[in-house]
Amino acid sequence: MSENKKAEKIVGIKGMNDLLPLDAHLWELFENTAQSVVQSYGFQQIRTPIVEETRLFARAIGAVTDIVEKEMYSFTDSMNGDQLTLRPEGTAGVVRSVLEHNLVYNGPMRMWYKGPMFRHEKPQRGRYRQFHQFGCEAVGFTGPDVDAEMIMMCRRLWDDLGLDKIRLELNSIGDAAERAAHRVELIKYFEANIDVLDEEAKRRLHANPLRILDTKNPAMQDLVNNAPKLMAYLGEASLAHFEGVQKILKANNIPFTINTRLVRGLDYYNRTVFEWVTDELGAQGTVCAGGRYDPLIESFGGKPTPAVGFAMGIERLIELMKANGEPAAANQCDVYLVHQGEAAQMQAFILGERLRDAGLDVVMHCAALTGAGSFKSQMKKADGSGASFAVIIGEDEVTNNTAAVKAMRAQEGEQQQATVAFDDVVDYIVDQIADGGEEHHHFHVHDENCKH
Repeated sequence: MSENKKAEKIVGIKGMNDLLPLDAHLWELFENTAQSVVQSYGFQQIRTPIVEETRLFARAIGAVTDIVEKEMYSFTDSMNGDQLTLRPEGTAGVVRSVLEHNLVYNGPMRMWYKGPMFRHEKPQRGRYRQFHQFGCEAVGFTGPDVDAEMIMMCRRLWDDLGLDKIRLELNSIGDAAERAAHRVELIKYFEANIDVLDEEAKRRLHANPLRILDTKNPAMQDLVNNAPKLMAYLGEASLAHFEGVQKILKANNIPFTINTRLVRGLDYYNRTVFEWVTDELGAQGTVCAGGRYDPLIESFGGKPTPAVGFAMGIERLIELMKANGEPAAANQCDVYLVHQGEAAQMQAFILGERLRDAGLDVVMHCAALTGAGSFKSQMKKADGSGASFAVIIGEDEVTNNTAAVKAMRAQEGEQQQATVAFDDVVDYIVDQIADGGEEHHHFHVHDENCKH
């Protein structure tokens, strides 16, 4: 390579984004809160591979869907010729695992998962080619009570995150026979109005006409509003199930709107479907979607097994948390160690380990080759770290075997700084936290909500 020629810079793949330290705490806050909420309802974690056989998704999602036809990242394994796909959603892999390991042999199971999904679509705000989902699946449960429990669990998560601008839309798409009867009438209706249909709707007319109802095309709104309603084709059992869900939600003061145009893009859903939507994110307003998928496990070769689940887009919820005023940066640590001189640095190393043994997060100022930097510059970094305390060790402190402990977030009238014997520093800071004298975010022992 020529000395004057710069190496070409390599950048990330379009639509596949880095999670930067500035936003990492928001992801931790969301994931820790979501995990805490679902575990309080008895859900257990399941992890499935990112790569599965392509036919898994073709069978589960439906061959005639946008995901399978246009959006999946599929490839041939160069080692053995297998047809593989990066997972575009989480449910199919969970169901495959349930069958492969016979997970419901001893009874129904509640499971949760999180992780990256992949779809090749046009990247835009809240919609990316690698995106992340948090989801839950309750397998083996028949009644409307678990459908309602799923919805209530989401409501609790929004409350815990302080997100109050999310509303619930609810519908029932009935069972297969009911949808088939409705499908016949729907196709007749759209065929009679073929001139109004756009090209996407014409393509879906005989393959997946229910999805036409979900169109965003303004020119087709009157047409779909007057289309035959699936609700009119529901039988007694489907109506009773839907009424059961509504009854539980009303009893628990969870408001909802019945949206008869609400359908799911995946073929395996039946009966209850729901979406949590917001007006705060522009066009990408759905932050969580789910419903019942009783036919799916049987279609995979298993025994008939009812199931219900949901998935929520983490990126969209992070955007919503930001819009709701969640700060863009969090404390890096509890204690920032400031030091000057080689002996002070050695003492700081020892103290840092003792503080970490006590369950505290500690950042130690790193000395450059030219020196550690002035106390003033180090204190500026300590303040920027968000630490509750700065522990300062210089030549005098080494001589006296002490450290200066400064309360970085102390209010007016509270003690700002104290000289503490080196061996007593850990107990002093822990006592200060226990007394509530400092706002504290990281302390592992005393803050059960902050799990690392």
